[in-house]
Amino acid sequence: MKLGLLVILFWVTAGLYASIGFGGGSTYTALLVLFETDYRLIPLIALSCNILVVSGNTWRYHRARLIPWARIWPLLLISMPAAWLGGRMVISETLFLGLLWAALLLAGGKLWLDSRADRRETSHRKLSTPFTIVIGAFIGFYAGLVGIGGGIFLAPILHMLHWAKAKVIAASCSVFILFNSAAGLMGQYNKWHDTNVMNEMSAYWPLIPAILIGGFIGNHLGVYRLADIWLKRATAILIIFVALRLMVKWIGLIT
Repeated sequence: MKLGLLVILFWVTAGLYASIGFGGGSTYTALLVLFETDYRLIPLIALSCNILVVSGNTWRYHRARLIPWARIWPLLLISMPAAWLGGRMVISETLFLGLLWAALLLAGGKLWLDSRADRRETSHRKLSTPFTIVIGAFIGFYAGLVGIGGGIFLAPILHMLHWAKAKVIAASCSVFILFNSAAGLMGQYNKWHDTNVMNEMSAYWPLIPAILIGGFIGNHLGVYRLADIWLKRATAILIIFVALRLMVKWIGLIT
C-alpha cells in the first residue's frame, strides 16, 4: 500500500516538475523521508529519479539552443568530481539528517522566493575562475552527500550574479543537475554496491516507470507552463514541512 501511494506521488511529481524544466529531486527526497525510507536508500533513489527526469529537460533545452555549453563546462568540471566524492563518503545517520534538513530548508525557501520573484532579462556576466572552483566544489560535494542534483543551490547564485537570462540559467541548471546527479549516484553506488543496501533498493523498481511516464508527459506539456507559481509554492510548503520534521528528529538524536 505504501509503495503504491509512493509510485503515484512520484509520477505526479515527475510530471509537474518536468513541465517547468526541473527534476524534482528535493521533492523525491521529502516524500521518501515522509514514508520513512532507510536513510541509506534516499540518495540512491532520489538521484536515479532525478537523472531520468532531467535528461528529457536537458535534451529539450539543447534542441532549443538554450544551453551555453562553453560557459557551463568549467562548473561541471569542478562539481562532478566533488559530487562523486560526496556520494562516496560514508556518514552517520545523524550527520546525514543534519545536512539533509538544512538542504531541504534552503531548497524550500528558494522555491517559495522563486514563486514571487520577477526574473528580468539581463546581460551576460562571467564567473571568475576562483569563484567557479569554490561554488562548483561546494555545491557538488554537498549534493553528492545528501543525494540531490544541486541546481536548487546554483540557480539563485546565478540569478543574483546576473549570469545570464532566466531561460538560459534554467537550462544550465538542468545540465548541472543531470551531470552532478550522475556523479553523485556513481559515488553512492561505489559506497553501497557490496552491501545489502542495493538489494533493498530493488524493491523500489516501480518508481522508475512511474517517473519515466510522468516526466515524458510533463516534458510535452512544458510549453504551457502548467501551474508554475502554484506548483512552486505548494512544493515549497511540503519541503519546508519535511525539513522542520527532520530538524526535530535530528535535534532528538544529538541531545
